[in-house]
Amino acid sequence: MDGEKCLNCRKTKERSAEEYRRLMHRLNRIEGQVRGLKGMLEKNAYCTDILVQVAAVNAALNSFNKELLARHIKTCVAQDIRAGKDETIDDLVSTLQKLMK
Repeated sequence: MDGEKCLNCRKTKERSAEEYRRLMHRLNRIEGQVRGLKGMLEKNAYCTDILVQVAAVNAALNSFNKELLARHIKTCVAQDIRAGKDETIDDLVSTLQKLMK
């Protein structure tokens, strides 16, 4: 977002250039995988071939989530707990429940 405000976000977080680069790299790869899926469908690829690629996209998204969640816990959550903001724990639990649906 490079300085843009997130209109749909309750809060914002400043990320290091390295963290931003790593996350964007992952998302760009996922975006390419999704474009590849569209191409496979357009070329009438066999169903199981498409399903295998969908599984790869899901795995890539899960990997992105794991990295982002780990950074969130190590930075935002830890900082808020140290500052006595116990509501952050409830927010984390709620987020984890949404991720595990």
